[in-house]
Amino acid sequence: MSELTVRESINQALAEELERDERVFLYGEDVADYGGLYQVTAGLQERFGEERVFDTPLSETTLGGTAVGAALTGTRPVVEIMFGDFLAIVADHLTNYAAKMHFNYGDGTSVPLVVRTNYGAGDQFGLHHSQSPIAWFQNVPGIKLVAPSTPHDYKGLLKAAIRDDDPVIFLENKLRYETEGEVPNGGYTVPLCRSDRKREGEDVTVVAIGGMVDVALAAADRLATEGIDVEVIDPRTVVPLDKEPIFDSVRKTHRLVVVHEAATFGGFGGEIAAEVAEEALFHLDAPIERVGAPFTPVPFAENLEEAYLPDEDDVIAAVRNTLGE
Repeated sequence: MSELTVRESINQALAEELERDERVFLYGEDVADYGGLYQVTAGLQERFGEERVFDTPLSETTLGGTAVGAALTGTRPVVEIMFGDFLAIVADHLTNYAAKMHFNYGDGTSVPLVVRTNYGAGDQFGLHHSQSPIAWFQNVPGIKLVAPSTPHDYKGLLKAAIRDDDPVIFLENKLRYETEGEVPNGGYTVPLCRSDRKREGEDVTVVAIGGMVDVALAAADRLATEGIDVEVIDPRTVVPLDKEPIFDSVRKTHRLVVVHEAATFGGFGGEIAAEVAEEALFHLDAPIERVGAPFTPVPFAENLEEAYLPDEDDVIAAVRNTLGE
């Protein structure tokens, strides 16, 4: 085992896949010479050359279209979109072409591409560079959405995404690049579409995704000092969703809190709530609680951005509500 940051684990995953499969190549805005906005891809061009790792013009439309085209030729492109907000520009290529080709042709056609992007608030990048776009794409059949939370999962899930035959949007929370954790030495993968129980508990189930997993775990630790035992489930892959671990946990705890960074209205948490209501409603002893951001653009001012982001206190308040406290 090695202690790595999220940044290091992603870089290691990319290097191992570039080394393993000559069909893999990496490109995007500032990924080569500069090493990426958050230095995630630093050193990869020097190691693998300009034909495998290269910079591009500032044109997300071009990045999306070339990724789809390259994947159709049999290569495995990994394209970085500098901010998750810019996925809105790439959306036509992803939702109307990459996601549908397998269904459209019915001949085994696959589009094995990975779109890496960061998301989330907390760096005072303002309303155009701080959104959490998960819900934008969760209603599109044919695209896999992956949002890890630990260095171990970042590395293993990214390697699995690159090897997958479907288009994958790989979401990296910009505040977690310095998060450290144990990562096995050598190559390994973490299966897509498999939820993970990050903390065992008996009293309340908290389902959290991406950067909010750390927030949920910190809240659970604080509540444990008061004798409240919180179980934390991390879906890791949002679409397709591995639901059974969530249902099993709710059947045990009889209470559910869902936590994500995006606006509560229309967010991922609403889908989790609906799934549990359909499959485990009569196991619930209290209404489902949702924790998310207000329905407003991300503020720029530091104090307003801090108020916008869900935090431990919000999760703790939701847990207390579902316990009737």
